[in-house]
Amino acid sequence: MGSSTRCSKGAVASIALMETLGIHHLGVAVDDLDEAIETYRRLFGAELEHREVVPDQGVEAASLRTGGSRVELLAATEADSPVGKFLAKRGPGMHHVAYEVSDIGLSLAELSAAGAELVDTEPRRGLFGLQVAFVHPDSVHGVLTEVVSRV
Repeated sequence: MGSSTRCSKGAVASIALMETLGIHHLGVAVDDLDEAIETYRRLFGAELEHREVVPDQGVEAASLRTGGSRVELLAATEADSPVGKFLAKRGPGMHHVAYEVSDIGLSLAELSAAGAELVDTEPRRGLFGLQVAFVHPDSVHGVLTEVVSRV
């Protein structure tokens, strides 16, 4: 697990508990998925990588690749879904940041042990069949955070 170490001026730096493999994607909530896909294609040359309805999350999602980065566009399929509520309250915009991890179960345990408030205590199926779980924005300075794992 994590530990602390002294920095050059006596400050204590925390060593991360959870090892990430990098940012997997940025999630953007949109009102009109087709229009948003076309905008990202036209402005950034993005290519549609995958599109899927994820019924248990109440979204239709499109994964776009541009350069070495991935953006996930999310349109609500139900007004009372998390993305539907987000759009009603805040309108379209940045929804979450997703970090890829090698072991989502271990990562959730480490996050919980470090005091993070988990939205999902168990992983669930996400886009591409990945295992996903969310960390409450209150634990990450106002940013909804997702952890994703291929296994």
